[in-house]
Amino acid sequence: MLDGPLLARWLAVAFALTLLLAALRPSAAYFGLTGSEPLTILPLTLEPEAAVQAHYKACDRLKLERKQRRMCRRDPGVAETLVEAVSMSALECQYQFRFERWNCTLEGRYRASLLKRGFKETAFLYAISSAGLTHALAKACSAGRMERCTCDEAPDLENREAWQWGGCGDNLKYSSKFVKEFLGRRSSKDLRARVDFHNNLVGVKVIKAGVETTCKCHGVSGSCTVRTCWRQLAPFHEVGKRLKYKYETALKVGSTTNEAAGEAGAISPPRGRASGTGGDPLPHTPELVHLDDSPSFCLAGRFSPGTAGRRCHREKNCESICCGRGHNTQSRVVTRPCQCQVRWCCYVECRQCTQREEVYTCKG
Repeated sequence: MLDGPLLARWLAVAFALTLLLAALRPSAAYFGLTGSEPLTILPLTLEPEAAVQAHYKACDRLKLERKQRRMCRRDPGVAETLVEAVSMSALECQYQFRFERWNCTLEGRYRASLLKRGFKETAFLYAISSAGLTHALAKACSAGRMERCTCDEAPDLENREAWQWGGCGDNLKYSSKFVKEFLGRRSSKDLRARVDFHNNLVGVKVIKAGVETTCKCHGVSGSCTVRTCWRQLAPFHEVGKRLKYKYETALKVGSTTNEAAGEAGAISPPRGRASGTGGDPLPHTPELVHLDDSPSFCLAGRFSPGTAGRRCHREKNCESICCGRGHNTQSRVVTRPCQCQVRWCCYVECRQCTQREEVYTCKG
C-alpha cells in the first residue's frame, strides 16, 4: 500500500522526471508536491526519437520498485502524465486551502513531516494525489498520449437504434485500474498503510462519482432522432471542492499502538459508528479518515511556517488565520485597467484607474 515512504518516493519520481525532461525544452513552471523546486508540466510535442530516449532514461534512473519501473517503461506516456498529475494536484491543493491556516505548504521539510503523521491534511494529500493521477491518465488516454489505452469503451446502452456511442470518452476504467496497481497495497497489518490506502481510494471514488454522460443531437431540424454520447470527467476543480468537503468532515480512527511509527494495531471507529464487517476494524465509509489530531499551524514548526505575515481578508478569515494575534493594515495605491470597451475592429480599449486599497497581514 502507499504508506508515507512510498508516497514520498512517488513524489520524488515526479520531481526527478521534471529535472531530467526539462532540459529538453523550457516550459512554464508550477509548484508541485515535490517541495521547494518548481514542477514542470511537460510539453507534449517532443520529437519521437527524443521522447523515447528521455522516457527510457527517466525510467531507468528513477528509484522505482521493480513493478513500477516495468509499468513506467511499457508506456512512454506514463512519465509525463505522472508529472502533470502531481502539478495539477499541487495547484488544486493550494487553491482549496488558500484561506486556511494550513495553505498546502509543500516545501520539502514541511511535507516530509506531514507524511510521517496521520493528520487530516495528510489524508487530503493522499486523496488529491490519487485523484490527480486517475484524472490525468483518463484524459491522457482520450487525448491519444498513451499507447496502451484509448477512448473509453461504449457501455451496454439499452436502445442502440436511438443512441450511437461517439466522441472520445475519458477512459476512467483504464486509469483507475492503473492507479491502484501503480500505487500498490502493502500488508493489511500495516496500520498507516491501510489508512493511506483507504484515502487513496476515496480520491479515485470521487473521480468516478463525477463522471457525466455528454450527448450531441443529430437529425432533421435538430429532432434528436440520434444522439452521439460519450463519458466525460468533471473538471478537476470540482474534484478538489468535493475532496475539500471530505477533509472538513473527515473521521478520526484510533489505534492501540504508535500510529506515527506505522505499527499494526486495532482501529476503532468513531463513537456511534459501527465497525466494518468480517472483522475489519476500519470503518467502511466513503469519507477520509485520519489517525492524529492536526496541529494549529499558527506558529512556525515542523509542519508549516506558521501564519505570521500571511495575507488575510479582514471580514472573512483574519481572525481565524491570525490565531488571535491580530493583523496589520497597510494602505497602498494601485493602478488597474477599467472601463474596458471592445473597439471595431478588433481590440479592447481600457482606461487606467487608480484606487487605494488596504492589505491585511497577520502579526507575528
